[in-house]
Amino acid sequence: MSQRTMDVTHRLVASPAGRIHLVEQGSGPLVLLVHGFPESWYSWRHQLPALAAAGYRAVAIDVRGYGRSSAPHATDAYRMTELVADNAAVVHALGERSAVIVGHDWGASIAATSALLRPDVFRAVGLLSIPYTPRGGPRPGEVFARMGAEEEFYISYFQEPGRAEAEIEPDVRGWLAGFYAALSGDTLPAAGAPDPHFVGRNGTLRERFPTGPAPAWLGERDLDVYAGEFERTGLRGALSRYRNMDRDWEDLAGVDGAPVTQPALYIGGALDASTTWLAGAIAAHPTTLPGLSSSRVLEGCGHWIQQERPEETNRLLTGWLASLPRPA
Repeated sequence: MSQRTMDVTHRLVASPAGRIHLVEQGSGPLVLLVHGFPESWYSWRHQLPALAAAGYRAVAIDVRGYGRSSAPHATDAYRMTELVADNAAVVHALGERSAVIVGHDWGASIAATSALLRPDVFRAVGLLSIPYTPRGGPRPGEVFARMGAEEEFYISYFQEPGRAEAEIEPDVRGWLAGFYAALSGDTLPAAGAPDPHFVGRNGTLRERFPTGPAPAWLGERDLDVYAGEFERTGLRGALSRYRNMDRDWEDLAGVDGAPVTQPALYIGGALDASTTWLAGAIAAHPTTLPGLSSSRVLEGCGHWIQQERPEETNRLLTGWLASLPRPA
């Protein structure tokens, strides 16, 4: 089932989730784009035409639980292995045998795991914001519970079903605007302000969001698109990804410490907390991501890399793609 809108085609394809909604543009080798939280296919709106112009078939999906993709009720339906299966199903549903997979935020972790578990399908991997961190160490829930001292780390805050939803869903548009601003390079909270990655005792994340202007990259129409999707679907599916981190740790025990060996790209933002907290993972890339051929940290950039710096992201992405061998 497909529908053409302007220069892109919207399509629903079968997957283990039930259906995956995707948006595609262009023809040539397939590049699968996987978004993070709390976003949708729309976060790749600047990359779709750029990749198409460079000679690629660019496909941006709604991850299960988002947008028009299926949203299974069971929390454990959002474990990483299920999302990998969705990605492989999309490639095959499009009549392709292989793809380059590129992800941002949670999408980066999904992309890396897809490359790790299905090297027969994913021939190269691009990671934005979140570096590759192999499975290992203690159970993630235990690690996050120790962070923040008297405050609660946001990932721990997201664990209990219904808790974060109760904060977000009464005013989805306002919450999203604040969350995007809190992690954007041009609207980060001022130095010394409470960290928006943590929740105070009996508090909310919203209390930590900046109250100034919107980020330069986020127009009213852009916010309308994001808010409209989440007002329709709610946040349960999106938040369920966080509620499977310990299940992922169990599911991936058989690949503990394993490197991703395909050709790889990494782009981070210098002002993104992910880049600083995970600096050790970036430093370990020569071992954990031995096929890495391009790694850049963009000065002045926050978390929303491909939206904050679309032209630079497109240049780095298309340059890296051009360096890859063409699929057989």
